[in-house]
Amino acid sequence: MSWNLRTFAAMNASRGYRLPAEWEPQSCVQLTWPHRDTDWAPMLDRIVGTYRELAWEISLRERLLVVAPEGGAPGMLHVVCPTNDTWARDHGFITLVPEKGNEGKPLLLDYRFNGWGEKFPADLDNAINRRLYDVGAVDGEYRDCLDFVLEGGSIESDGMGTIFTTSSCLLAPHRNQPMTKDEITRRLMHDLCAERVVWIDHGGLTGDDTDGHIDTLVRVCPDDTLIYVGCTDKTDEQYVELSLMEEQLHTLRTIDGRPYRLLRLPMPDAICDAEGQRLPATYANFLIVNGAVLCPTYGQPLNDAQAMGTIATAFPGRAVVGIDSRSIIMQHGSLHCCTMQFPAACGNNI
Repeated sequence: MSWNLRTFAAMNASRGYRLPAEWEPQSCVQLTWPHRDTDWAPMLDRIVGTYRELAWEISLRERLLVVAPEGGAPGMLHVVCPTNDTWARDHGFITLVPEKGNEGKPLLLDYRFNGWGEKFPADLDNAINRRLYDVGAVDGEYRDCLDFVLEGGSIESDGMGTIFTTSSCLLAPHRNQPMTKDEITRRLMHDLCAERVVWIDHGGLTGDDTDGHIDTLVRVCPDDTLIYVGCTDKTDEQYVELSLMEEQLHTLRTIDGRPYRLLRLPMPDAICDAEGQRLPATYANFLIVNGAVLCPTYGQPLNDAQAMGTIATAFPGRAVVGIDSRSIIMQHGSLHCCTMQFPAACGNNI
């Protein structure tokens, strides 16, 4: 362990808890299953096929927790619960783990999900976490944070006290107004036991419902590495914002003042829906599981291979498994959006 890791571990230990990095050991991954009463209804067979492939790859490596209405996931271990939709990343618990020397349980933070700024219904999804806790699906101490809107896809953690987020999302209308940027920063630092919050001020994908979730743009990787979506086509409508984001990333420093190692992912060729509207396809929305990284692919052999190779560079020693995500992108999401991991400190008691 390097000097800076020891130092930050000691700093965080005084807080008692921390938000782990996603590459740390996990106990299980949650899927919220598609069904006929969701927006997936017109293509239900297709998306269920993708979810089954995703579920299989997860279950090869760790436990799988499926939330679904009764009969929604035949043959799978699941918690019965009505749902509006399937985006577990954004309605799921955000879990803090105890620091060394703290004998407490993990903290299961239940934030309010309001359909990405009141764009979509979310009342049923907001009841999922309490249901999981009440039936003992995960082990931890429940914390009611429903006075604050926070989606799991809007934050990234390095596990050592730095939280990354985007200005476009957390400052977007209908989330936490009239809170200021400084007030939101203080709330994040308090709730997540963070030493600092790094705000990404540029970037965004055409067709994105989330107002620029960081998990579509920039991801935190081991060894002070940031992996991000780049755009080299000056005619692409996303070029200017993504270029400004790349410039900002070059100015960022670790908490001890060193530049990050930056790895650029390719931009998928444009994918459009039946009406010709561009969808927010991105390779940054990968899922880290025990021993592997599940990478979205889009039927673009050169781009898919380059993205998987770059992810392999960021996660040496892990398998990189491609999962065709062309079905998921039809509802403006990808693999990370569909899932929420629980750290190893949480037991799955079902």
